[in-house]
Amino acid sequence: MDPSGIGNDCKNKFCIDNLIAARKSLKLTLEKSKTLGLALEKAGPRLEEINQRLPSLEAAVRPIRADKDALVAVGGHINRAVGPAAAVLKVFDAVHGLEKSLLSDPRNDLPGYLSVLKRLEEALKFLGDNCGLAIQWLEDIIEYLEDNRVADGRYLLNMKTSLKGLRELQNDGERVHLDGGLLDAALDKLENEFRRLLMEHSVPLPMSSPPLGEQACIAPSPLPVTVIQKLQAILGRLIANNRLEKCITIYVEVRSSNVRASLKALDLDYLEISISEFNNVQSIEGYIEQWGKHLEFAVKHLFEAEFNLCNDVFERIGLDVWMGCFAKIAAQAGILAFLQFGRTITESKKEPIKLLKLLDMFSSLNKLRLDFNRLFGGAACVEIQNLTRDLIKRVIDGAAEIFWEIFVQVELQRQSPPPRDGSIPRLVSSITDYCNELLGDNYRPILSQVLVIHQSWKQKKFQEMILVNEVLKIIKAVDLNLETWVKAYGDATLSCVFAMNCHWHLYKHLKGTKLGELMGDSWLKEHEQYKEYYSAIFLRESWGKLPGHLSREGLILFSGGRATARDLVKKRLKTFNEAFDEMFRKQSVWVIPERDLREKTCQLIVQTVLPVYRSYMQTYGPLVEKDASSSKYAKYTVQGLEQMLLSLFLPRRERYGSFKGRPTGSKIDNGVDLRRTASAVA
Repeated sequence: MDPSGIGNDCKNKFCIDNLIAARKSLKLTLEKSKTLGLALEKAGPRLEEINQRLPSLEAAVRPIRADKDALVAVGGHINRAVGPAAAVLKVFDAVHGLEKSLLSDPRNDLPGYLSVLKRLEEALKFLGDNCGLAIQWLEDIIEYLEDNRVADGRYLLNMKTSLKGLRELQNDGERVHLDGGLLDAALDKLENEFRRLLMEHSVPLPMSSPPLGEQACIAPSPLPVTVIQKLQAILGRLIANNRLEKCITIYVEVRSSNVRASLKALDLDYLEISISEFNNVQSIEGYIEQWGKHLEFAVKHLFEAEFNLCNDVFERIGLDVWMGCFAKIAAQAGILAFLQFGRTITESKKEPIKLLKLLDMFSSLNKLRLDFNRLFGGAACVEIQNLTRDLIKRVIDGAAEIFWEIFVQVELQRQSPPPRDGSIPRLVSSITDYCNELLGDNYRPILSQVLVIHQSWKQKKFQEMILVNEVLKIIKAVDLNLETWVKAYGDATLSCVFAMNCHWHLYKHLKGTKLGELMGDSWLKEHEQYKEYYSAIFLRESWGKLPGHLSREGLILFSGGRATARDLVKKRLKTFNEAFDEMFRKQSVWVIPERDLREKTCQLIVQTVLPVYRSYMQTYGPLVEKDASSSKYAKYTVQGLEQMLLSLFLPRRERYGSFKGRPTGSKIDNGVDLRRTASAVA
């Protein structure tokens, strides 16, 4: 064998082994690289995570590098800050524990509800007082950490942002945010309970019994004591939470509505009447009387009760509060409407009867003067006071003006013509009846008081006899008017009828009256004598002349003179009939209103005329009765003549039987307007 070939074989084998070894090594290296690559791939996210955590870890480790004294002191600062914060959180949790009780209905257990509410208020007060303190402590510790570089800046920035938000909430109304609106919800429930208690126990006052005007006692407080106590308890909590005005609004709304419901039964629509809706005071005279009674009832029973109740419910709060509450109730319930109606009356047309109505109004207001001063005397009732004072002034001024004007108007009417039928002028009957009423027990003291007040306003000294003296002046002016009117007639007999009417009216209707007593017996007797005087003149100058036409002179009834006698009888009967017809025609339109005077006058006429006529006809009637023209001369029978004479002087309403009116001599004829000088006499 060739040694060189063997050597080559060995060399080749060695190379192959090396290659195999190198391949294995390379394969192993590739596998390790692959494994390392996979490991590196997995380590990347972890490295990123570590990179992100490094700042916080650095911040956590930083305090270790802080000053030793700062690290020692930071514990105390943290404890002081955390303590108040922990207490606040504890109370905050307690607040939410009250939620179930406060969202229940207060009527079920009002004392318990109020007790829980008070606990909530105390808790919120604690939170309100201490939240700020806790925030301040936390702000202090942040400032400390920041100054001593004990904490991370980003951490401190987040803390500052959170505390700033808390501080803004505190300034914006921390209570709402602290309790989630629980307190407001509870207070709303209390307001509803306040309203419910009022409404359930506010019942309109019954009007059916006793009748209006007979209720002498003042109405008691219309709410039970237990209800008032509950209202006061609710008020205490609501006032503590600044809800007094809402309570007053509820109270006024409910109680004024209750008063209006009570007044509604009285039918007070007339209070809305305006001046344009009536022509004169007489057209609403009945309403004025009702006004006085209704006003007295409203003040003494309804407003008196509300005044007392306001005092009972709000007495613990203060005088101004409950007086203001009462003032609003009175205004909303209708007292202003009463005062406005009175003002409307004062603005209406001036007429005599208005004086009496104004005196009635003054009497009603004066009767309630002490009640008005007590109920509406406070500062809160200034509007009611002003309207009341204005009304009283208008009533007094209006009454005094009409009273002083009476004398002037009586004088002005002196120039007016008297009645054409000889009847009594409406002025005479109206003024005398009017003055009689003014002097009566009902009006004299009221009018005297009005005049005293009116004189004092004008800085004039009041004279005690001023009313009496003025009435005397008025009646003397009436007397002077009568004297003037008697002379104004062109017919003397008609003037006698007029004088008879007036003098008899004054005597008859004033005798035994206040005005008659004032004028005196001699004055009355004088008018009676004047009546008799004018009656005698009337008979003498009119009917007394008729019998003279039936003279018997020259009538000789013998056979040769019968024809002559017949002619004389015919002539004298014709003259009598003509005179009678003319007198009857003229006087049939004259009037004697007083029945007794009319009947007496007619009887006197009958007694003057009829006996002579009867005797004449009995004696000489046969001379003409058989004559073909007898009806021309024997025109009237005795009975027919008597009936005609007895039918004289009838008022028109009796004559025609179609006028239903008030008899003369009753109350003042309201058709008289003292400003119409001509029509008031006719």
